[in-house]
Amino acid sequence: MNKDALLYPLRNPHETTHDSALWNWAQNSVVGQRSQLQQPQSEAALQQLLRDTKGKVRVIGSRLSPGRMLCVQPDDLLLDLSALTGVLAHDEHSVTFAAGTLLQDIFDTLTTMDRMLGCSPGVIAVQTLAGAMASGTHGQGLGQSSLADEALRLRMVLADGSVRELQRGEDDFPAALTSLGALGIVTAVTLRTRPFRIFSCHKFAASADTLEQDLLTWNREHEFSKAWWFVDDNLMHVWNADQASAADAQAWHDNQREVVEHSDDADSSLNDTIDQTLAHMHRDTQIHGKGGKQFRTVTRFRDFTDITGDIYQLFCRGIAVPQINVEIAVPLANTPRAIERIKAWYAEKHPHMHYPIILRCTGPSDAWMSPAHQQESCFFGFVVYYADDGSLSQEGLHFLTQVEKLLAAEGGRPHWGKYYDPQRYPWREIYPQWDAFRAVRQRFDPQHRFSNDYLTALFD
Repeated sequence: MNKDALLYPLRNPHETTHDSALWNWAQNSVVGQRSQLQQPQSEAALQQLLRDTKGKVRVIGSRLSPGRMLCVQPDDLLLDLSALTGVLAHDEHSVTFAAGTLLQDIFDTLTTMDRMLGCSPGVIAVQTLAGAMASGTHGQGLGQSSLADEALRLRMVLADGSVRELQRGEDDFPAALTSLGALGIVTAVTLRTRPFRIFSCHKFAASADTLEQDLLTWNREHEFSKAWWFVDDNLMHVWNADQASAADAQAWHDNQREVVEHSDDADSSLNDTIDQTLAHMHRDTQIHGKGGKQFRTVTRFRDFTDITGDIYQLFCRGIAVPQINVEIAVPLANTPRAIERIKAWYAEKHPHMHYPIILRCTGPSDAWMSPAHQQESCFFGFVVYYADDGSLSQEGLHFLTQVEKLLAAEGGRPHWGKYYDPQRYPWREIYPQWDAFRAVRQRFDPQHRFSNDYLTALFD
């Protein structure tokens, strides 16, 4: 079988609700059969289920991860923790949530409390709390890191049905923060919170000629920053966000706490680039006309209107449709060289790179298995959308494989919840606590019940 077919599988566009197979969200991989799925209604029911069964166990979460992370063998167990949701406890500085709570519900709950997390949110808010932490979900801004770094305590059910509680400062805590689901089943997380604030986001276009220096400057000078790099056109679309002025914050409150747009000086200099990108996407996906959720992400690149809102209104933009999404974290110190290498490769090969590269930087993470562990990092993200027939653009896949190769050579670490080629990464070299994590896994789950073929190949 073609290696790329395993790394970047074709999609099944014909799945029906009557299909006995259980697919991941992208519908490009079967993770098991619906008959294998169990939905415990409480932590006690989960404990009993683990005591009563013997096979391997994986939690499906929102099924956003590649199928290889979720799938199990026919005699194994898939768990849906969607019954374990909501606020379990709170105090002045923290809130404890059940682990199956969706991030959007967490953000909404904190907003009503006039609290917020210290980390910036990622794009996708339909992830479960435990799943987002386990895969290394992050936001943008050097003053913050991953969602997992906001955890103060974890409650976890182990393979024998016993409960283990861990808190910040304990030796095993950094291993449990981002665990790929390999240690146990997290049932509750206590997140530290901060006073609620309002932010204003300034958007603008810029040349990519000096991106190597500009990216670092934007991230040093602004609390939150992200940028889209249109390599074909050598152009950037930049979002820089800082705490709103008193006047802008009051305008947000006066607007029923909805986003306030500042449209007087909107920049339209990238619109031709956006139109060309949309034309390429129409060609790749065989979808014609103006319709299609695939195009909403790129269409919003056209919007240069400055906005004021809470941090979740600014950055939680949603995910359009099933796609192949690759994201590689490069040490910030190596990021200028990585950008130079991509530019040099493009100048030599002239590939069709009409999808933008999304650049988001973060501070160092405490989590041993976080792609940003112990180092400021820049995450390079890129996607290829599926065509109507479930196929993928060959030009797009060539771009993914070649750019991933360049980033891996700069010490890149892949986002666990997205697609990547595991053969490109010397795990022990790029993760200083790799063997320490394996030792914790052996103590927590000596029979490796919370494993599957993917984790076995990775750790064993």
